[in-house]
Amino acid sequence: MSEMINENQSLISYKEKLGDLVIFVPCFIVLFAAAVLGQLIGISWRTWLTGAEGSQNIFSGIKSAVYTLMSHIN
Repeated sequence: MSEMINENQSLISYKEKLGDLVIFVPCFIVLFAAAVLGQLIGISWRTWLTGAEGSQNIFSGIKSAVYTLMSHIN
């Protein structure tokens, strides 16, 4: 019985991770493209994205912005 519960929890955990990845990757790509465009134009893109205001580089800023977006979705 406990093996079946562990397998079910493992399957649920895998599905949750996959679901988070399916949301994270497209959001990261879209926000990264917007940030790169803003960087090339010379606009302060960090003010556009909630969670990216205090970031030191583009990747950490986008990552924190995506996690902030995902927390609003859930």
